[in-house]
Amino acid sequence: MNAHHDALETRDPAQREAESMARLARQVAHAQAHAPAFAERLQGVRADGVTSRAALAALPVTRKHELLDRQKAQRAARAPGGSPSDARSSASTIDAFGGFSTIGWGALQAQGRGARRVYASPGTIYEPEGHAADYWRMARALFAAGLRPGDLVHNSFSYHFTPAGLMMETGAHALGCTVFPGGIGQTEMQVHAMADLMPTAYVGTPSFLKLILEKAAELGVALPSLTKASVGGEAFMPSLRDWLLERGVAAYQSYGTADLGLIAYETSAREGLVLDEGVIVEIVRPGTGDPVADGDVGEVVVTTLNPDYPLIRFGTGDLSAVLPGTCPTGRTNTRIKGWLGRADQTAKVRGMFVHPSQVADIVRRHPGVGKARLVISGEMANDKMALHVEMAQPAEGLAEHIAQSIRDVTKLRGDVVLCAAGSLPNDGKVIEDARRYE
Repeated sequence: MNAHHDALETRDPAQREAESMARLARQVAHAQAHAPAFAERLQGVRADGVTSRAALAALPVTRKHELLDRQKAQRAARAPGGSPSDARSSASTIDAFGGFSTIGWGALQAQGRGARRVYASPGTIYEPEGHAADYWRMARALFAAGLRPGDLVHNSFSYHFTPAGLMMETGAHALGCTVFPGGIGQTEMQVHAMADLMPTAYVGTPSFLKLILEKAAELGVALPSLTKASVGGEAFMPSLRDWLLERGVAAYQSYGTADLGLIAYETSAREGLVLDEGVIVEIVRPGTGDPVADGDVGEVVVTTLNPDYPLIRFGTGDLSAVLPGTCPTGRTNTRIKGWLGRADQTAKVRGMFVHPSQVADIVRRHPGVGKARLVISGEMANDKMALHVEMAQPAEGLAEHIAQSIRDVTKLRGDVVLCAAGSLPNDGKVIEDARRYE
């Protein structure tokens, strides 16, 4: 039996990097030509020059709220009222994806760039699905979790509005599996379906799998066929992983989003998550687009090589860090630690919002400053701010100059604490809210 999904997983790392950078340049050119939002965002950028990590890091990070803002603007641009013919004309030309997608419907369908499906995520943010087989590339994660041709897969991800259910179903089909679309809820019915059909694998959230197994035990229903699972959509704690193993189910984590598809996946080595072959991942300092050193915690920023939805430097808002070395299973792509929290650490202090990007702005004003961490303490209505900064050899008067920068940037007063280099925690936190809310 093959140990890997395909030969891409075991490429020489230098070969992978060269091929990814060549694809990156083509993807930037494609996005500039066919995605109006990126034509604007990357105006003046020479696509043939974006062939290195450094060149990629010079491009702007695209945030989720920017997708939402542009989509809302497109919807607002439609004139209210009007005749049915006006409505039909508007429907044929409206860009539901805010200019970030190269596919859609109406006129795009006639050009051979039609979308297969449209999904809605909270916000409301709409996402396209193209016609490629295994569009979200989830088969790679399912294979690593042990799924093989002939398996019956019980899929408990949602099939309505959001793409989660079909993300997993198309991946399972690409492997040659059969899928039962269980969807969410109705735990007792899920148990009975499993007992009748005897699936070998489960895909869904780990917490719902726990509920199913607990309900089965309560009902006295045995589920001996279920031995493997690919789980996602939430944190997968080691305690729950071990709980499932005790009940005969080996579950492995996948990490993906509706916008990007698969980002990374767990293997039988259980040493972090291996990056997918269809994305370029950077770890950047929260509030900036600046890559951090390997091992440092930062925000996961992803460039997808999917031509239908060519998101370039898309900020996921998730925190993670690069692990050293390669996976013991022989997969040679970079590994990350997994989900370590959220990068959006915006806090409200004395009625004013303070953002990680403002902390980064303060640091940029003072060359030689390393990491910085803004600690907010005290009780509500009596907030105190202290910016802890790492500095190897602080110059005289540096603290006063930084304090002035805090006032200039945030319009708030804050203390400055000078720290030794390497003394601040490596947890990705730029703003720590340590206030008492009791």
